[in-house]
Amino acid sequence: MHHRYVFVGGLHRSGTSVLARAIAAHPEVSAIRDAPVPENEGCYLQGAIPHTALHGRPMHFAADPAQHLTEGHPLDSLATRQRMEADWQPWFDPDRPWRVEKSPVNLTRMRLYQQLFPLSQFVVILRHPQAVAAAVGGWVSDPAPALIDHWLAAHHRMAQDLAHLHAALVLRYEDLVADPAGTLARVMAFLSLTPTAPPEPLTDGNARHAPDVPRMSSAQIRAAARWGYGPDLEVTPWQPLVSHPLRAVRDRVAVPA
Repeated sequence: MHHRYVFVGGLHRSGTSVLARAIAAHPEVSAIRDAPVPENEGCYLQGAIPHTALHGRPMHFAADPAQHLTEGHPLDSLATRQRMEADWQPWFDPDRPWRVEKSPVNLTRMRLYQQLFPLSQFVVILRHPQAVAAAVGGWVSDPAPALIDHWLAAHHRMAQDLAHLHAALVLRYEDLVADPAGTLARVMAFLSLTPTAPPEPLTDGNARHAPDVPRMSSAQIRAAARWGYGPDLEVTPWQPLVSHPLRAVRDRVAVPA
């Protein structure tokens, strides 16, 4: 059966796993399950693109120029695609038309993946920079302001990449947990699939990080406002970003049924 990929990406602790599981619950979508790697991330299960702890280092990888893989990269080749397909093949159900692959590093590999898999689509999930900084604080030794700066730089680069992508959807974690059915309906409209109910109850994890969130500088506050984020974990209304070759799909994502 012919299959297509939907790649889910985002910074660590942004909700990529929750979103990928929700997509994978659809009967026409296959996902990597029970793999001997962190969070069933496909980047560890293929040998075409080097991936070590340094390549996917939390709160570092997305601002590393060497991890920004685009058109014309030395790995932009048929051999890369064939090796990835061969390595991933055992982990997916061959009878389902869609394959969802989730790895945080997809955030910086979308343009290369589009070259390798021209019919692929991309879903990026954001989470408030203060919440992300607090959530990864136990993993890294960088000062909190540097973590927020990395968040801002990562999503600035991602926004620039969107202009090069045929089919991409950018969502927020806060909207997913506030309205799981509505947000998932947008995702399914983006993939031209029939909406399904969320597979698991979702709760907003931002509140538990409230005592530990770092302060944002005035410059950081101004930059985060682009994504509907303000100080003290503030979340303001924001419209998901979508690109797709078909206007009908874009319209359905903007106003899901």
